[in-house]
Amino acid sequence: MRPPERVTSGPPDAARAPGDAVAAALADVATLGGFFALRTDVPERGWHPVRRSYARGFADLSTAVADRYRTDLRVGVSIAQLGHAARLWSPVVACTLLHGIVPDLDTLRSEDAGSALGLPAPAGWYADRLPDREHTVGAQVMGHLGRLEAGLAVRIAPRLLDGNAASALMGSAGVLLAARPETRGPLTRLVTRLLGTGRLVGTGSVTGPDLAFRRRSCCLYYRTPAGSTCGDCCLAR
Repeated sequence: MRPPERVTSGPPDAARAPGDAVAAALADVATLGGFFALRTDVPERGWHPVRRSYARGFADLSTAVADRYRTDLRVGVSIAQLGHAARLWSPVVACTLLHGIVPDLDTLRSEDAGSALGLPAPAGWYADRLPDREHTVGAQVMGHLGRLEAGLAVRIAPRLLDGNAASALMGSAGVLLAARPETRGPLTRLVTRLLGTGRLVGTGSVTGPDLAFRRRSCCLYYRTPAGSTCGDCCLAR
């Protein structure tokens, strides 16, 4: 198994954005939908550092998903990881494009009894002050997904998980584009560059002007009793 990528990539201190600016950006993008929500009013009780879930194999959420879909744990892990990736990409990409701020996910927390995420101490960087904006955006999400993968007790093909990450990115981008069509140009450039870096290279390709995507792997949802292939699946016709 590959070592996890770092959650943060060491952007310069001069790029740091004040916490209140990050919190305001997160509050605004949360109005785009549930996957874009990162709570900043995170209570002490009922929440835990998300790294604890990673270290425990992401078992709590994966088991809940497997039970909900009446499937095996391997499929549950894949579906849970895909949803988690969407909850990471959505606020990061939206804040970057709409507010020029890349949220710092290093202190991310997760709800004990669900999949909601929060940042109790909002932090981040001004995108235009970063030496490599795309690298920082990608590192925030892929660092978390690398830690999640490293803790898994169930064997999952790494390229399946990478494909899930790409699918989640493009799904988030599609929702953002539909809500804010004026972002088309910069959003297309950002996701295209992200798909050309690190573990996302070779995971799939953009197939249409509205950021339609075709991945080169399958998330295994079709193996659930009521499942079928997803719109971007390599098995879809």
